[in-house]
This record gives sequence, C-alpha cells and structure tokens, in this order.
Amino acid sequence: FCRIVVNFGRTKRFRMTPAAVLVTVIAYFLVLYLVASLSGRRADNQGFFVGNRRSPWPVVAFAMIGSSISGVTFVSVPGWVQASQFSYLQMALGFVAGQLVIAFVLIPLFYRMGLVSIYQYLESRFGIASYRTGAWFFFLSKMIGAAVRVYLVCLVMQLLVFGPLHVPFVWNVAVTMVLVWLYTYRGGVKSLIWTDSLKTFCLVASVGLCIYFIASDLHLGLGDAVGAVARHDYSRIFFFDDLNDRRYFFKQFLAGAFTVIAMTGLDQDMMQRNLSCRNYRDSQKNIVTSGVLQLFVILLFLVLGVLLYLYAERSGIRTPERSDELFPMIATGGYFPAAAYSAAGSALTALTTSFTVDILRCTERCDEARTARVRKRVHAGMAATMGAVILVFGLLNDTSVIDAVYTLASYTYGPILGLFAFGIFTRRSVRDRWIPLVAVLSPVLCYVLQRNSERWFGGYSFSYELLIFNALFTFVGLCLLIVPGRRGETGRALPDTESGQSARTE
Repeated sequence: FCRIVVNFGRTKRFRMTPAAVLVTVIAYFLVLYLVASLSGRRADNQGFFVGNRRSPWPVVAFAMIGSSISGVTFVSVPGWVQASQFSYLQMALGFVAGQLVIAFVLIPLFYRMGLVSIYQYLESRFGIASYRTGAWFFFLSKMIGAAVRVYLVCLVMQLLVFGPLHVPFVWNVAVTMVLVWLYTYRGGVKSLIWTDSLKTFCLVASVGLCIYFIASDLHLGLGDAVGAVARHDYSRIFFFDDLNDRRYFFKQFLAGAFTVIAMTGLDQDMMQRNLSCRNYRDSQKNIVTSGVLQLFVILLFLVLGVLLYLYAERSGIRTPERSDELFPMIATGGYFPAAAYSAAGSALTALTTSFTVDILRCTERCDEARTARVRKRVHAGMAATMGAVILVFGLLNDTSVIDAVYTLASYTYGPILGLFAFGIFTRRSVRDRWIPLVAVLSPVLCYVLQRNSERWFGGYSFSYELLIFNALFTFVGLCLLIVPGRRGETGRALPDTESGQSARTE
C-alpha cells in the first residue's frame, strides 16, 4: 500500500490532481516491479512458495508490519474512531497474545513437518477430507478478505483518479489487478519479502508525515498534539462497564487473540512469509518482533483518526456518512498532501500456492516444469477471480471495511481454527469424511446465534468473539466424530516429494 507525499511545501494549499496521483502510482509500481524482478531472479517453485527458506528474519519481521496493517488500516481505522474510539487497542493487545501462541505452538510444529502449505498438516492429522476442507475454507476466506481490502483502495482511486477522468469502476479494478499480477507472477514469496518491506517503509513514513502535516495545520507541537488527542472524547481505550457493548474489553481482547491466531497463524498468506525463514527460531523472532511493533503502529493510526476529526471540526468540514471516506476526502480536498494505493500481491501469491499445492496437488503429481506452468495459469486465474469478487462487494457493502473484514473472518476462519485446535490439543482420530459437514454447519449455527443473541441472552450482542464460538462448534462437532479406541498423531513429518526422505528443518 503506497502513500507518497507529493508536496512538502506548506506555504500554500496543495490540491492533488488525478494526473499527480496517477504519476505517483505508476512510479511506485515501477519501483515494485524492479524490486520484484531483482529479488525474484531464477526463482523456482520452492522460491515462489516458501522463498527457498532463506529469508533473513529481520527483513521478514519488518515486511510483516506492512502485511498485517494494510491499506484497510490506513483508510478505515482513522475514520472508525468516531464509532469505536480507541477500543481497537484492546483488540491489538489481543493480537500480541495471539502472536505468542503462533510463535511457540504453531511455528515449531510447521517447521518440524517441513510444510509448504500449512493445510498439509490436516491431511497428516486427519485425512484427505479435512485437508481439502481447510484448503477450501482458506480459499474462501482469503479471496473474500483480500477482495474487501482491495475494494477499499479501488474506492479511493476512483475518488482520486478514475472518477474525475470519467472511467468506470470496472476498469479501475481491472487495472489494479493487472498491476498486482505483473509484479508477483515471477518471484512469489521470494520477491514479496522485499516488496513488502518497501511497502512497510512507505506505510510507517506516511502515517508519521500525515500526523505531522495535520498537527502543523492545527498549529500544534508534538506535546500539544499528544495532549489534544488524550483529552478528546474519542481517545478512550478501555471499556469494562457494559458486557453488551461491542467494545467490552474481554470481548475485544479475546477476539483479537483468536483472530490473529486464525488470520495469521492459520492463514497461508501470512505463514508463507514466516515459513520462508531459515529455521523455526528465526521465524519465532520475526513473529514476536513484528507483533510488538504492530501494536505501536496501530496506535499511530488511531492518533491520526482523532487528529482528522479535530481538523474537520476546526475547519468546518462536514464529515462524510461513511467513515471510510474521511481520510480520502481530506487528502483529496487539498487539506494535506497524501495519496494512497494498495497491492494485493501477498494474497494473490498465497491463493496461488494453496490452490496449486492443496487443491490441485500439483507438487505431488507433476514434475517441476509442469508445476511451474500450472502455477502461472492459476496465478492469472486468481487475479481475475479477485477482480470479480471486488466488483460484487462494491455492490453489496454498506459498512466500514475494517468491520467487514473481521466480521467475515469470524465466519470463515472459525472452522479452520477449530480443526487445528482439535488436531494439536487432542490425540483422537475422527471420521474424516464427515468433517466437511461439521465445517459448514458451524458458521450456520453462528449466524443463527448472532441473529438471535439479543433476544435469547438479555440484550447481549456478539462482536468478533463470534470467531471463538465458531471454532468451538467445530471442535464439539469433531468430538462427535471421534472413532472409539483409535488415537491419531499431532503431526508427523511429511515425505519430501523429491528425495523420499522426511522433510525436517531445524
């Protein structure tokens, strides 16, 4: 996600034109393509899937910040403070707790088994039906989640560039997906580690510059800006007083912990980077470091949100009905100099990997050359499919995008979380062929629960903690499928497809 400062002069207001934004976007993608080409040279299938397991952990940790905190965060979170105040920090604290679980429970397991796709674990633990269930639920989760994120950026670009040029939204989406496809088709994860590092630098620098520009326009120094934010009504962090409030602390904290376990630890997109480190200890360092840094970066975005509303109040600017439009409106109105764009390269790479390895099972059935050909076709197909989903979401969305992302995750990641939890924390064997039915019924039960919770539980309203109940329903369903007298393994090393030996990594 690119934010480029297009004018540093403060002597007069600068209004961004479509041409200026378009030039910065093209320049940024040219840099991305150059970095991807250099880092992805001579990349084979293992380079595309797991970066040949040679990525330096400090670079991965830095890149993970930009992956976890995307363009949705930049555009949606600042506007979200009006409705949720600083309650998102409660969820961010849960993120840190969840990262510790990933680092010390999941990472050693995945490295011990030598996984390319983390859903191969489900085949080893349960069987082929659970393997395909996990892969398809990830495909659904990541395709929808990535499309939601890219939709927001396309929305911003429509406002910045394509709308003023009278270009239809469908061409906006098409251009976006072609650009993303171009810089990821060659190197995959091997390139993404470095391009994501560039995006992280742009993200962190730009949020700092935005805070500086707004504070300067408000004639606030650093100390004054901190004080103004702290005194504002939107800066309340902790909510312990009302259990029925969506912002209640334990709802947010537990939802944050389980969400990051599901959306990072059990997400092929995020784990693909972590599995590209040289060994599991380096991967653990990367996860803990990026988790702590993420907390502070989220705080910066919330501060930006309060300053945006302060600026709107003092300048007599009418805030938009949709909070996601606040930042783009002020940015494009000439009030401070910033522009935004996003790339869904990591999601596209992960979807390509999972579809090729898990669903088509190409690495088991094909030689290196045929796998490469299939991977490239799948890569193009994923880009086209994501573009179609973006257009559909544009017709249906009526809520904050960050809210939509976590709501969708509550339904789609729950069965994956339940499957892995049962597999890791029990040694029971189950009737594998019935697992897909359990995985489908769990979100259905969650939907019924959410629709009726206020009536059934005295006004209690479910928030993102619905993910926990979704996983719990899956876990209970698996308990009903236990085969008496049989015990399973928590995870065994998979045979290496080329040498026939167990694939183990330090």
